[in-house]
Amino acid sequence: MTRKRGAHRQDAPAAVAERPEPGAVAAPARLASGRRALIVAAVIALAGLVAIGWLLPGEQRGRGSPEHTAVAAPVTGLPTASYVGGAVCASCHPEQHAAASGSHHDRAMAEASESTVLGNFANAQFTHRGVTSTFFRRDGRYFVRTDGPDGRLADFEIRYTFGFTPLQQYLVPFPDGRLQALGIAWDSRPKGEGGQRWFHLYGERKLRPGDPLHWTGIDQVWNYQCADCHSTNLRKNYDPSTNRYATTWTDIKVGCEACHGPGSNHVAWARKEGDWQRFADRGLTIALDERLGVSWSIDPRTGNAVRSKSRESSREIETCARCHARRGQFSDRWHAGDRFADGFRASLIEPGLYYADGQMRDEVYNYASLLASRMHAAGVTCSDCHDPHSQKLRAPGSAVCGQCHAPDKFAVAAHHHHREGSPGAECPACHMPTTTYMVVDPRHDHSFSIPRPDRSVRLGVPNACTRCHDDRKPEWAADALRSWYPQPKPGFQTFADVFVDADRGAPGAARRLAGIVDDAQQSAIARASALRRLGSDLGPATLPAIGRALADADPLVRAAAAEALGAGDEETRLRWLPPLLGDPVREVRMNAARALAGPAESRLAAGDRAKFGQALAEYVEAEKFNADRPEGRTNLGNLHAARGQYDEAIAAYGSALELDPAFVIAAVNLADVYGTLGQEQRAEATLRAAIARDPQSAEVRFALGLSLVRQKRSREALEAFAEAVRLAPGNPHYAYVQAVALAESGQAGRAIDILDRALTSHPDDRELLLALAQLRYARGQREQAAAHLRHLATLAPDDPDLARILEAIRAAPLR
Repeated sequence: MTRKRGAHRQDAPAAVAERPEPGAVAAPARLASGRRALIVAAVIALAGLVAIGWLLPGEQRGRGSPEHTAVAAPVTGLPTASYVGGAVCASCHPEQHAAASGSHHDRAMAEASESTVLGNFANAQFTHRGVTSTFFRRDGRYFVRTDGPDGRLADFEIRYTFGFTPLQQYLVPFPDGRLQALGIAWDSRPKGEGGQRWFHLYGERKLRPGDPLHWTGIDQVWNYQCADCHSTNLRKNYDPSTNRYATTWTDIKVGCEACHGPGSNHVAWARKEGDWQRFADRGLTIALDERLGVSWSIDPRTGNAVRSKSRESSREIETCARCHARRGQFSDRWHAGDRFADGFRASLIEPGLYYADGQMRDEVYNYASLLASRMHAAGVTCSDCHDPHSQKLRAPGSAVCGQCHAPDKFAVAAHHHHREGSPGAECPACHMPTTTYMVVDPRHDHSFSIPRPDRSVRLGVPNACTRCHDDRKPEWAADALRSWYPQPKPGFQTFADVFVDADRGAPGAARRLAGIVDDAQQSAIARASALRRLGSDLGPATLPAIGRALADADPLVRAAAAEALGAGDEETRLRWLPPLLGDPVREVRMNAARALAGPAESRLAAGDRAKFGQALAEYVEAEKFNADRPEGRTNLGNLHAARGQYDEAIAAYGSALELDPAFVIAAVNLADVYGTLGQEQRAEATLRAAIARDPQSAEVRFALGLSLVRQKRSREALEAFAEAVRLAPGNPHYAYVQAVALAESGQAGRAIDILDRALTSHPDDRELLLALAQLRYARGQREQAAAHLRHLATLAPDDPDLARILEAIRAAPLR
């Protein structure tokens, strides 16, 4: 799977950026030397990462030693449940054990042996971008000779296999307890399908040692990226003082207790040992019984099934989501039966990860798309379609859909308009199109959406029709669907148009986002994703909806509302957020505490201060849990900076850069703290060192320009801004700052040219419009300035701040 960095922030929308792009960008303003300085603050949280599915590695201490960690005490006075290992479960549940044997869960990870290794280790050679790697055996063990962390060829023992089909990866132990995943994987498909070969997961990309994506780099550390989802009762056990791991597990694979929780109390109940009679629900940690007694009956009028009773919990889905969601993790003490958001932060439907209509784009797995689907709204759970032990479909192909959708209505040409028996006649072809990840691994989209080629025409999202008919244009497919369905249904993902408009800052988008937040018919993930976007547009038209969302029944919505309010001013945060400090869900509490940290915390009511302290401690604990990543250390630095603890912030940012010198956001934030302290020479030195490491980083060039402005070195600042714009031509904020700097240096004409070019790609960007209105008004271009002002007024008709700005422009134009 493609390694990603997570970037979740409390005061701006989350972003996840693939290397070499360094993470989230943010632009909260601060005053410096009496002027508005636009800073890349980038509060990155380590959350958005992911690590599920096939992975790129890291390691643990030698071989994982079994650990029987106590984690749950369901009844006061009874023993806390601990992990016993899958072999104990198998002794009483042979049928389930047999079904799981050989499954993806069963073969998620294993010690390298004759029975587990699928790749060719008979001195097989594979050359990629000038490096020839050799796979061989010695004394019954498995080795690869390849480029190591110093760039030289060396022999590395392969200790573990990772997965088995359609590819298998291999893990190499390092002395500090890491397991690292090779970037070369084995294509385990049959030879006739193109398999039985070595291939590189990063195609033609040349990865040198020192690159985080090189197999020895930080983005390939199994202990962080992969381990929690490929083994059972995984304890990362990272020591930040030594930068070492002592990772342990109970089962090396995904065993019974990964989904059923620690089983010691259930075993005691089954064996009638100890206080077994007092154990509620047979001593089970979680009862996965949401489907018990449930039936689906097909309505002959619609051809669709209706659940016999509403689904009243999300236990099963959240158990699966632990590893089938794009998410960040902040605890490894979570176990099945706990609330998902007590251990994880789910990524929302946001640019880069998903298309605006909820279709999977990046390697995001299935959770969010499922939550946004009509299937989820109808009460469908994962095991309605998949056997939880074998992971196989409950019926082959379209027959699994036929359980709930009458085949005589839907599995016919009159519905699908394809030749009977052809691939296009299969339900998944239109409603679950595939995207191929990791070169050879096609995965079905789980938004279960209807084909909408008209959205492809209008919004640029993909559609199932032209994924297959790739020689045709979306307009052709849209015309075909209109001819088949003259009165088309909109589908379930009706938020798509609003999200696209919001992402480009279109007029009225904020009000429409607030409408989605208030719409109880929308899925919780859609409403949370709308809230994420509203964080950049707080005002009279949006705050009431955000306020109502704080009391929503779904923690996804509450957490997103708290995060959105984190971008508000101090009074707004103090008005809305304190009640969430005592929320029952950890993610919500942490978001509220992080948003209140800083000057606002001293103004909390006495009754809220203790809750704030506890919730903030949870946030700090979460970031320390991820101290093996630069994001975690940078987030702690951001917290210290927000609270005015600058020495601690400097230390945290410095440690992030020690861990990963290529993580430029830490350098940008470190330089910003130096700037706040008036230490501009140190700020500049930090940024120039970051540029030397990553000359293509627009963020660092931009931050350097700001530092040079504060040093009154305007010519050099203009050069830095120009380079930032060149490296990131799609970032309108960089163009805006460059233009303001040009105008202040007496080059208003050039400034207008730059703004006009940027406005062509971002016609609704408020900064660009505001600057153009100011400059053109000052140059006597009154009609053009008035046009920009009118456009601004349509973008935020209820924004009193904007109204005051517009009046100020008229009264005192920029000179």
